[in-house]
Amino acid sequence: MNAGTGFPIDLILFGMIAAFLVLRLRSILGRRTGFERPPQPYQPAAPNMGAPVIDAQAEPAAAAAPARAVPDPASALGQTLARMQTIDRKFAPAGFLDGAEKAFAMIVAAFAGGDRVALRSLLSDDTYRAFETAIAGREAAGQTQVSELRGIQSATIEAAELRATVAQITVRFVSDQISLTRDKDGKEIAGTDAVTELTDLWTFERDLSAGDPTWRLIAARSA
Repeated sequence: MNAGTGFPIDLILFGMIAAFLVLRLRSILGRRTGFERPPQPYQPAAPNMGAPVIDAQAEPAAAAAPARAVPDPASALGQTLARMQTIDRKFAPAGFLDGAEKAFAMIVAAFAGGDRVALRSLLSDDTYRAFETAIAGREAAGQTQVSELRGIQSATIEAAELRATVAQITVRFVSDQISLTRDKDGKEIAGTDAVTELTDLWTFERDLSAGDPTWRLIAARSA
């Protein structure tokens, strides 16, 4: 998930790419519509971790999207989500999940590619430091991370917490991925090149009273 050099042209190209990534992330996950809503654990050791800008106001993605389980409004979890909506009227659980799925895919790819620019806007400070440490260690050892997200089978809101105006939502992602690490000689030292079903729990956080619609990943682990 990271990235250069050169005289003006290289620098300009790099800047344009970085700007595109940030704008793309915001357009996908940070649209302000009311309730904003991005195997092996995505924490600094095995590629599974992250924190995104999520747009919970966006309408759920069309047709063949992953199965999404929205909590029963009468349940304790559903009532917590309803309280979030009293703070941000544009919040909607289905819209949040739509943005979370997109963030999940972007973070998985950014971490594998060592793309620090993309990760910086999607993760909390602590989570970013953990990812950056993992990426730096990988680079120092000459290792390469390969992560291919073949599909997300389901995205489910597992837990939600509201402290004053700060909301946290944990999503369970079940996905099909290829994930492996190669050493400097190209030898596989971890993971597998076979498509594997992985289950991850990612927790996103946002201050619902703030103007920034970004939900950032604050914790992630494999289930």
